[in-house]
Amino acid sequence: MKSLIASIFAAIAGIATAPAAQAGEIWRAGGFEQPESALVDAADKRIVVSNIVGNPGEADGNGYLSLLSLDGKVITRHWVDGMDAPKGMAIVGGKLYAADITKIRVVDLDSGKLVSTIDVPGAVFLNDMTADASGKVYVTDMLADTIYRIDGDKPELFVKDALLASPNGVFADGDRLIVASWGRGIRTDFSTAEPGGVLAIDLASKKVTPLPGAQKFADLDGVIAIGGDIYATAYMTGTLYRYHAGGKPEVVATFKPGSADIGTDVVPLMNEGEVAALSLD
Repeated sequence: MKSLIASIFAAIAGIATAPAAQAGEIWRAGGFEQPESALVDAADKRIVVSNIVGNPGEADGNGYLSLLSLDGKVITRHWVDGMDAPKGMAIVGGKLYAADITKIRVVDLDSGKLVSTIDVPGAVFLNDMTADASGKVYVTDMLADTIYRIDGDKPELFVKDALLASPNGVFADGDRLIVASWGRGIRTDFSTAEPGGVLAIDLASKKVTPLPGAQKFADLDGVIAIGGDIYATAYMTGTLYRYHAGGKPEVVATFKPGSADIGTDVVPLMNEGEVAALSLD
C-alpha cells in the first residue's frame, strides 16, 4: 500500500517510488530546531512539525510548531509559539493536540492559535499522541509506563502497565493501539539495559499484548501502521524498521541517530534539524 505523501507527491511530480524492499527518500527539509514529531494534516494538505529547542524535559517556553507543504517546502517556520518542548501530536475535530512535557497544548487548525492547555495530573514525560475513530486522543508517558486518554478536554488514566516498558510511540489502528517501547532501565544517555519492542493494546479490554517476534530488539521511538505493516523508528541508531505479523522486524531505512516520531511516512531527524519524506510500500 503506497503511503500518503508518496502517493500525493508522485502524482504531482511524476516521480518513481523505491522498490518495496527499502524505503526510498522523496525529499528532505532542514532548518528545524530538534524536530521531534511530524504529523500529516491530510485535510489541509500540509505537515506539522514540533520543535523542542533545548532540553526535552524543561519548561522553557522555547518550543514551537512549524508548517511544511507536502513536497517539503516551509510554509511557516514559527506557526505556533509559546510551547515548552512539544513532541507528539494528534488531530481531532479541527483541533491539533500536542504533548508538552506534563501538559497537552490545543491549537485551532484554521487560525493557528493556541486555544487551551490541558494539565495531565501525575504526568512525568508525555511523548507521542494518536486519535481513535471516535475522536478520543491517547498520549504516552514514557517515564511512567503509562498511557492517558483525552476525551475533549478531560484527561484520564487509560493504561499503566510495566509491560509497556517506557512507551514512546503510539498509533490508533482500528480497535487497538500500537505502541513502540523504548525499553527498560533507561540510562542517563537514554540507552537501555533492555531494548524495547512493539505491543498492542485492545481499546475495549485495555489488555496489553507484546507482538510476537517484535520484542527486545531496539530502543523504539515513533510508530505507525500502514496496511498490514507496522513501521517503527529507533532513535539511538537512526534505524527504521518494518514489522509484519508472523515475521520479524526488518530494516528498511537507516539515518544518523536521532530518527524520532514518524508520521505517516515523514521522519523527523531530531539531531540533524531535518525532516525526511519516504516512500513506504
